[in-house]
Amino acid sequence: MPTSLEEQFYPMERTPGCPFDLPPKLREVSRTAPVSRVRIWDGSSPWLVTGYAEARAVLTDPRASSDQSLPGYTFAAPQAKAFHSRNRSMPTVDDPEHAYLRRMVTADFSNRRMESLRPVFQRTVDELIDAMLANGNGADLFADLAVPMSSKAICEVLGVHHREGERFAALGRIMAVPGSPPEVHAKVVEDMRALLGSLVQQAHIDPGDGVIGHLVRAGELPDEEIVATALLLMAAGHGATAHMTTLGTMALLTHPDQLALVRESQDPAFIAGAVEELLRYLSVAHLGRRRTAKEDLEVGGVRIRAGEGIIVATDTANHDPRAFDGDPDVLDLHRDARHHLAFGFGVHQCLGQQLSRVLLQVIYGTLYRRIPTLELAVAMDQLPYTLDLAIYGVKALPVKW
Repeated sequence: MPTSLEEQFYPMERTPGCPFDLPPKLREVSRTAPVSRVRIWDGSSPWLVTGYAEARAVLTDPRASSDQSLPGYTFAAPQAKAFHSRNRSMPTVDDPEHAYLRRMVTADFSNRRMESLRPVFQRTVDELIDAMLANGNGADLFADLAVPMSSKAICEVLGVHHREGERFAALGRIMAVPGSPPEVHAKVVEDMRALLGSLVQQAHIDPGDGVIGHLVRAGELPDEEIVATALLLMAAGHGATAHMTTLGTMALLTHPDQLALVRESQDPAFIAGAVEELLRYLSVAHLGRRRTAKEDLEVGGVRIRAGEGIIVATDTANHDPRAFDGDPDVLDLHRDARHHLAFGFGVHQCLGQQLSRVLLQVIYGTLYRRIPTLELAVAMDQLPYTLDLAIYGVKALPVKW
């Protein structure tokens, strides 16, 4: 008989040395019931939705609110609650406000726009790999490739000039890695806000060709909301793609048959499909999408009452055998995984998903071809993992060749 689901604390612990496996207790919960109660850090007991169909149902139901100001909203951590209390933006509001804010930046993150930046991203990846190779036969892939690539890419999209880019990169590194005291993290956020504020002021004189300039030129938002939007995009842009770069590399290095497929492929369509499977398999957003029921709703045969919190565990949904052919716990780059929920689903689906896709296609399609002897420099159980951020990954990834 499994332990009462009410007694489970979320998030559950992973098995040491098994970075790609779902936490055993989370797997048990997901197999017991697609909707169940869990406890979280603040003592509350929200509903945890683990099934694929049930996750899609919640993420498309307008009664399941993203408004973080509502009573019953389940924040992932105290830091998240403090951050979002001062940064009301697209992910934290519902339609019509959400649709209004999203409409103003959709074109900046369109597939056409991201494809137009592919040559820029390719040059940047090649330059970073050149620098790694010039420095010897080893590197920290997180610090030397993943974070600077993510930083440079989001700066390109936002319209951050080179002279401010290094400052953004330095602040982004601190935001991407946990462990700093709350006051240090708060100071970094305020420094980032101040830097973005100065860029907004510059954009009133010379808007340039980036998100910040476009928002200033449109004249529909006050400066403080432009800063909040840019801060959200900057923070999100540093995390997921950087950690997907390192975790994806770890996954491929430990699955040499799959790595060979990527390294030897000359087919952009195959690389694009491999990215989708890695996004599904790794599901680095490991603390769930958070919602609050504005009205009573039924999900998976369970009645969720108005005012109750909901956590949609997209990582377990992406491993639901009802949704994916074969064994979803196996990495299979030939799998059609395009319907995964790594970027969420519904109207709040990640705005930057096309940016992440193109970046990862460039990185995965370049790194292993240029450094065919790439390997881990330490055992996986010796790596420092990030468990207290919304994005799962490693703080460093020593590699050699």
